Amino acid sequence: MKKRKRHSAEQIVKKLRDADAMLAAGRSVGEVLQSLEVSESTLSRWRSQHGGMKSEEAKRLKTLEEENSRLKKIIGDQALDIQMLKEIAKGS
Repeated sequence: MKKRKRHSAEQIVKKLRDADAMLAAGRSVGEVLQSLEVSESTLSRWRSQHGGMKSEEAKRLKTLEEENSRLKKIIGDQALDIQMLKEIAKGS
């Protein structure tokens, strides 16, 4: 079994473009999947998430997702701090 490989957003967009070009050239889906070294479900998921994107857009999306995750963590930490302060204030 192969080790899982993570693809960057730019790599995904490039592989989607390559897949479209190969399919347009008449290659079978199986040949395209083997050439790209991905499964059919992976390619389908990539199409739904990144279909029609340019490389720059995919990079921007990834940056925004990381920032959103970081901000959610900060909000969670603040909610815990508020809860602890309320518990301390009750005890006084």
